[in-house]
Amino acid sequence: MQNLNSTGFLSIDGAELEYRMLGPTPDAAPTIVMLHEGLGCVGLWGDFPERLQAATGAGVFAYSRAGYGASSPAKLPRPLDYMHREALGVLPKVLDGIGFGRGLLVGHSDGGSIAAIYAGAHQDHRLHGLALIAPHFIVEDISVRSIADTKTAYETTSLKEKLARWHKDVDSTFYGWNDAWLDPKFRDWDISEYLAYIRVPVLIVQGANDQYGTMRQVEIAKDECYCPVDVTVVEGAGHSPHREAPAVTLEAVTDFATAALRDDRTLAA
Repeated sequence: MQNLNSTGFLSIDGAELEYRMLGPTPDAAPTIVMLHEGLGCVGLWGDFPERLQAATGAGVFAYSRAGYGASSPAKLPRPLDYMHREALGVLPKVLDGIGFGRGLLVGHSDGGSIAAIYAGAHQDHRLHGLALIAPHFIVEDISVRSIADTKTAYETTSLKEKLARWHKDVDSTFYGWNDAWLDPKFRDWDISEYLAYIRVPVLIVQGANDQYGTMRQVEIAKDECYCPVDVTVVEGAGHSPHREAPAVTLEAVTDFATAALRDDRTLAA
């Protein structure tokens, strides 16, 4: 187990992954591990981790995957099974590296998909729930169209400049994600088989106006999961309800986390 400061880097398989640790460390309380979106990183969570830590009393650990934020670069092109590789190869080492003893995974978009793969592939007794914000279980037409539009925006608007504030190699970050999703072979990507093996409660927070996915993603989870699946649909929000409707999203995730960890007396009342 690596010693955790409030900020720093985890050494995983030769890569240095930046992280933030808020509140009690994993040896002192349950931990909420946050997994960012396809163009996200530690910093792009904004103040949501701080607010979640204050609301739950749990420790909150957020990290940037290789190729994102200040973490080590990733080898390009990204393989089309990159989310499987993160869930099955990297995330277990991150959890062990921080001394994860008990808690939840909170994942947004790609991070939600990674969390679902992990939970379906590992019967991890330490894991007590998944909070998935706008996750993908299959590729939809709307996903591909919007990701193609995002490429146009990256190449013709100020989007690249905005993202460059957060990622040290912004082109690698962007094209590593974008090229994978726009590869015609990626249309066959489907992780719904993992859902039947999840053995912990699941919360899905879905923006009603999500430009990258429809309620079909929620329906798949309800159809495939044998575990409880709670759904919060956030009216007026798109793909990032924790940024677009933070109060509603925070309340949903906090209520879910508190229920999942209710027997732990170290949590806030």
